Amino acid sequence: MQKTAGQTIGAASTYKRIMLKISGEALMGDEAFGLEQDAVGQIVQDLLAVYKMGIEVCLVVGGGNIFRGISGVEKGIDRATGDYMGMLSTVINALALQSELEKVGVDTRVISAISMSAICEPYVQRRAIRHLEKGRIVIFAAGTGNPFFSTDTAAALRASEMKCNVLMKGTKVDGVYSADPVKIKDATRYERLSYLEVLSKDLKVMDAAAVSLARENGIPIVVFSIRKQGALVDVVNGKGDFTIVSDE
Repeated sequence: MQKTAGQTIGAASTYKRIMLKISGEALMGDEAFGLEQDAVGQIVQDLLAVYKMGIEVCLVVGGGNIFRGISGVEKGIDRATGDYMGMLSTVINALALQSELEKVGVDTRVISAISMSAICEPYVQRRAIRHLEKGRIVIFAAGTGNPFFSTDTAAALRASEMKCNVLMKGTKVDGVYSADPVKIKDATRYERLSYLEVLSKDLKVMDAAAVSLARENGIPIVVFSIRKQGALVDVVNGKGDFTIVSDE
């Protein structure tokens, strides 16, 4: 496995507003299902540290720790129905993160692409931007609100609509590899890739729709390990291990 030294993606001051995409699995830690308190707490502390730097933070969270639409299809559930079940899972995760963030004093809003006014706000672009301008962390739930679209695509879409400077994807590994580094020990880790390289090599960074949307809007994608305490702060400061996807 090829490791690389820290690299520079720009001073933290270049980031006025970031989008962080994390999977639902990141919230379950070492558990087999659901939410694990320590894992959620670590992510919240990292978000708090970035928030204190004066950076506006958007967040999209997956729902795979509770239900994955694709796995539902394998069990005979209609694809659209399975995807809607997955969207509801993201709302549960978003509310959990909101609760923990507000415990540490961070004003937070959960905004859902599917209307459920009793527990969170419906998505309105201008209102979401206003929340960010007022210093609130905004968590976007329920994906795009449409079946057949992943939460990766939702993150790229919301990053574009919110005019974020960067889309950061927190994963279980410290960047993009030529193959699964868990299975292939000598897999190569890339420091930098273009959007077209990601698409042509079919690298599992994000799905093709998300990568294409980020490319069209000129939003760099940074992939890093969310499991390492403090990694988000390091990446925002241009330090640590990560892969950057852009055309620059």
